[in-house]
Amino acid sequence: MNNKYDNSNEYIPKHAGNYSYNSENNIMDDVSNEEDIPLKKETLSSIDKNSIIENKNKLSKKKKRKIKKWVWIILFIIFFIITIISLIQILLWMKDNKNTSNLNKEIISSVKIEEIEEDDNIEIIGEDKEEETSDYWYYIKFPLIDVDISKLKEKNADTVGWINVNNTNINYPYVQYKDNDYYLTHSFDKSYNEAGWVFMDYRNNSDLNNKNTIIYAHSRLDKTMFGSLSKVLKKDWYSNKDNHIIRIATEDGSSLWQIFSVYKIEVESYYITTDFASDEEYLKFLDTIKDRSIYNFNTNLSSEDKILTLSTCYSDNVRTVVHAKLIKKSTNN
Repeated sequence: MNNKYDNSNEYIPKHAGNYSYNSENNIMDDVSNEEDIPLKKETLSSIDKNSIIENKNKLSKKKKRKIKKWVWIILFIIFFIITIISLIQILLWMKDNKNTSNLNKEIISSVKIEEIEEDDNIEIIGEDKEEETSDYWYYIKFPLIDVDISKLKEKNADTVGWINVNNTNINYPYVQYKDNDYYLTHSFDKSYNEAGWVFMDYRNNSDLNNKNTIIYAHSRLDKTMFGSLSKVLKKDWYSNKDNHIIRIATEDGSSLWQIFSVYKIEVESYYITTDFASDEEYLKFLDTIKDRSIYNFNTNLSSEDKILTLSTCYSDNVRTVVHAKLIKKSTNN
């Protein structure tokens, strides 16, 4: 039997190779070309690479957008927290101011501040050391003030006296505690208050008998406490002689102090020295604080003088300072 197929040629299914139809010879030509294969692989490989790079870029951009979004979210949260804290602080500050203002009005309405007429109980200090042309004689004419301190002690047993500084808002009772911290955060009625109160240095004697008596208070933005003390640094204040007087009333009596130095200085402890080893050391101290003044008050100073120092914040690290010497006092009978 003859074979239908020629075994000499192995049968290859048409779909196993690459063919094209040759119309001239009416046959299928194998168009498989080994040289074309690498080109096609290379083309496919290039496409794949471009696709991968493109995908990577998209993922990178997406990741960056996501990071950026979270950064903005975090910044917003921080801003929100800061805003809330600031609002709370403002509200507390306003509350402290209101409480201080109400308390001060109550104090003012409950006490009587009177000027004292000249009498035999008044002592003039240092007149033998002053020249006839000295401004001292102008200041010595200012009247002393009298305040019922015992009545204020009924409200607060820490009350020491009353202080008044011409042409400022400083017109308050002042207190003294066992340290210089308590009245930084407590009001006259001893309630907690960031406005604090006016207080004397715990190292001083309440009878004002130290070489240097120091009184402190916060410099409040609403000009309460020592907030108006910064006025002494302005020309329109220190150029007016009527402003150069500080008056104090205590249970023991009243006193008048002539300002001789005003300045601002970085935080230090020198100007609040209360004890001095000798008259020479004290005179050196007086010369130093007098020379610091931004205005020349033409005031004579001696080792026998007693001085009053007012101190408050000008900024976080700077203090406003006022020094005055005792020129007149009276004693209560």
